[in-house]
Amino acid sequence: MSRAEAALRGPNPLWSAGLFRSELLTTFRRWRTLALLGVLAAVPVLVGIAVRIETGDGSPGGGGGGGPAFISQITNNGLFLVFTALAATLPFFLPMAIGVVAGDALAGEANAGTLRYLLVAPAGRTRLLLTKYATVMAFCLVATLVVAVSALITGALLFPLGDLTTLSGTRIGFAEGLGRALLIALVVAASLTGVAALGLFVSTLTNSGIAAMATTVGLLITIQILDQIPQLHALHPYLFSHYWLSFADLMRDPVHWEDLTRNLGLQALYAAVFGSAAWARFTTKDITA
Repeated sequence: MSRAEAALRGPNPLWSAGLFRSELLTTFRRWRTLALLGVLAAVPVLVGIAVRIETGDGSPGGGGGGGPAFISQITNNGLFLVFTALAATLPFFLPMAIGVVAGDALAGEANAGTLRYLLVAPAGRTRLLLTKYATVMAFCLVATLVVAVSALITGALLFPLGDLTTLSGTRIGFAEGLGRALLIALVVAASLTGVAALGLFVSTLTNSGIAAMATTVGLLITIQILDQIPQLHALHPYLFSHYWLSFADLMRDPVHWEDLTRNLGLQALYAAVFGSAAWARFTTKDITA
């Protein structure tokens, strides 16, 4: 069943699920989406190979002190490649991929001339907007898990696995470390909710998918630059990227929750603000395509 046919079924309990399933299939079947996931999956492989080459045989105790967080610990335990890969991809690669998908969510439909066919059902705009946002959030989760799984497989192939040392110096078992890696991946995915809402809002402002994607990515880069300017330190806590790397606190014992909760609260605030702005714009927009 096409997305237009799903919309034509009307506002019944199965309609949202059917349209959401159709949106998921459409999104993850696009070559652009597959290419983005492929690039994300390649980053941990490249990092792992680089560390292996640098340390020679990859034996425990090697590794340099530079680079993303945890990188010096990879040779001691391949599980640290998961944390390193997420730290390496979160500032740019992951948000860029989310920005591309979110920016194209509505503007791409308008550019292709399919948007008005998805709005046939009564109250279709709000339902469609929620479905699009849910689809982008599903991509956030999948993209983050792709990085984590790729890093875990690469780390297991190139380096030893076992008990690991937390940032606090305590030892935890491999099973607990794996559980924390999963929790970190979920936190990273949640850290992208603000980006998803921003991209969706930009997508309501234009009928050009390329323009929406470029604008969203441009805003991401601008915010990252602002977050690095010392003179703007008073503004930094309000930028959605400021607490992104706070997921490292999940590798402390006990866990430090302060920056983590600030990050999740800030993401919720951005999602509420830009989600509301997207709804206000989309529900009053004249749809001509």
